[in-house]
Amino acid sequence: MTRRPQIALLADGKRLHLQDGPIDLIVEARGTESNIGAAYHAAAERFAGLLDELCEELADLRQPVDPACCGLKGIVARRMHAAVASFAAEEFITPMAAVAGSVAEAILGALLRVPSLGRAYVNNCGDIALHLTGREQFSVGLMDRPDRHGLLRTMTIDADDAIRGVATSGRHGRSFSLGIADAVTVLAKTASQADAAATIIANAVDLPGHPAIVRVPANELQPDSDLGARLVTRDVGHLASEETDAALDAGARRARRLLAAGLIEGAALRLLGETVIVGAKGVREPEAFHNNAVRDLQHA
Repeated sequence: MTRRPQIALLADGKRLHLQDGPIDLIVEARGTESNIGAAYHAAAERFAGLLDELCEELADLRQPVDPACCGLKGIVARRMHAAVASFAAEEFITPMAAVAGSVAEAILGALLRVPSLGRAYVNNCGDIALHLTGREQFSVGLMDRPDRHGLLRTMTIDADDAIRGVATSGRHGRSFSLGIADAVTVLAKTASQADAAATIIANAVDLPGHPAIVRVPANELQPDSDLGARLVTRDVGHLASEETDAALDAGARRARRLLAAGLIEGAALRLLGETVIVGAKGVREPEAFHNNAVRDLQHA
């Protein structure tokens, strides 16, 4: 039986759900009824076959990036390569680090072929590509970790901000992590850039060799993992407060370097109940979490 993507409006009648294999998108656009209908039709057309397009080059997408050369053919695959190429000179990374954000961008691009949309977004399991105009805003809810409920903070993005991509990475997410962060949320100019940077910063939140951290070769958990035999984090035991601070500081240093290089617009790093904010503006704490420890490194 031929696999067919699932494409349907959600119960609210406003949002479109697109699902095919591991790709699971929520799409919303604002505009006239006819423009929204045309935009959703364009998104559905672009979505059809996108997973197959990626699978055709999957073996190459799982290889370490050569920043000087891109032999990939697909538009999304080439976007993935471009997003991670800036990091490849210093550390191991494959185009798969930017797959979710790049897919979200591709569908957003299809939406925007229809004119006069005031606001639109594509949410790929938390990695979000944004379109904002005029006085439109987009609020992002930051969770302590992606496998738990409960809003920790909110972040508002305005149309005149440079941010058009949001992504989260960490050891509790869908992908493996080399670091110990519960979650790292990154704001960037594009969703693919945010996705790649979130991976890099989450990997940097670490305490190499610490006995309380359980690590396993990635290919023992998933034989075809793009990480191969590299050790990925499976559990984090008790850490002293100064050890938590040290791990977060390591990640914050990496985030500040990316901020200075113009590769991100901000980041929120979370580990064992502690949060570090780097560069991001407009972060607000819900009243219930007012007493949580936050160290604002925006001006560090």
